[in-house]
Amino acid sequence: MPARTHPTSLIPALLAVTLLATGCAGQDGPEPTSADASPSALPHGHVEGATEAAEQQPRLVLGDTEHGDTRVLDLVTGEVHDTARRPGVTGLTTDGRFGYLHAADGTHVLDSGAWTVDHGDHAHHYRARIRDIGGLPAGPGTEAGADPDVRGDAGVTVVTGVGGTARVHPRADLEKGVIGTPAELPGTFAAPVVPYAEHLIALTPDGDGPADVVVLDRSGRRVASLPQKCEDPSGDAVTRRGVVLGCADGALLVHEDDGTFAAGRIPYGEDVPKARRATDFRHRAGSSVLTAPAGKTAVWVLDVTERAWTKVETGPVVAANTAGEGAPLLVLETDGALHGYDIAAGEETAVTAPLLTDLPEAGTGGTPVIEVDRSRAYVNDPEGRRVHEIDYSDDLRVARTFDLGIRPDLMVETGR
Repeated sequence: MPARTHPTSLIPALLAVTLLATGCAGQDGPEPTSADASPSALPHGHVEGATEAAEQQPRLVLGDTEHGDTRVLDLVTGEVHDTARRPGVTGLTTDGRFGYLHAADGTHVLDSGAWTVDHGDHAHHYRARIRDIGGLPAGPGTEAGADPDVRGDAGVTVVTGVGGTARVHPRADLEKGVIGTPAELPGTFAAPVVPYAEHLIALTPDGDGPADVVVLDRSGRRVASLPQKCEDPSGDAVTRRGVVLGCADGALLVHEDDGTFAAGRIPYGEDVPKARRATDFRHRAGSSVLTAPAGKTAVWVLDVTERAWTKVETGPVVAANTAGEGAPLLVLETDGALHGYDIAAGEETAVTAPLLTDLPEAGTGGTPVIEVDRSRAYVNDPEGRRVHEIDYSDDLRVARTFDLGIRPDLMVETGR
């Protein structure tokens, strides 16, 4: 199977590594941990046991809900890595490095061995060995047999259970290959707690009314209460512009500027029935353009920069995503084909031959997804036991197809 190709040659790639190291001079970063290595001998951003690369090192974590098989697909080399079986797995989420496999008896953490450290004006990309970390301590969500909500950043991983309680795990523990001891946040929450800007963004219940928007420090101490409220919260996403929270009237954008937090509304501009609201945001990591199904036959596109919603009428929607500004809206429809739409015009611009068969309806267990990175999109095909790689800039050309040997009901991309 051919390895993933990139437009950069070896010389520019090596130059990029040099520029990254130079561009970080004087910035804070992980200190060398080797007793034999001096700070002057190691590049900024050095991570013990990892190799820094000039480009992203994307990998797919995959799960089979029927048999419990799991795999990690390295999209640079094309290699498929076997990982430990997780019988009863029902859900899979990621924070960009770790895969969180949810089952009735708890959540298992798998280190995909690929991640990006984003400094805003530049980024560091790493690859390391794949490791099973272990199970997160059971909380209310796992005890009730429901998947907890996991959100993470470079500092912490927060697990919010179905009962609204939340626990904070230091990311440094997971990076060392251990679960560690989490700290439980005081109180309960109306939606997943989201790490952002070295703080936690949370929605707290206010009786039967809309939820309050609060900012917590990493220990759970409230440092700010924002005047905006969020009615019927559902869905969230972290972008370069801030945290997007889905609400009944549209979205709230919570952002930070020099330590001060504020929130602004991005309303739909119309009364949207609950079944057609945006509740499942998908986007390319680093992008500020989000997608979400708008009922069964349309997709919402939220441009966070412009603070504007666009509804694109499509065929019956199974999954949607986009790479961001200037890129097409990608929609997997019930005909099994991937469709591309011009977002501004609302018109279909490209379509593949059918890629999948026997598709479940959106929102059901094991529904296929579309993962998007800087140059490719990935569609999992459970029945075909494979993943399709799509060049979305070339009329949705199928660039590669990976045969996996398992039924990939669940899929997330890491290394971004």
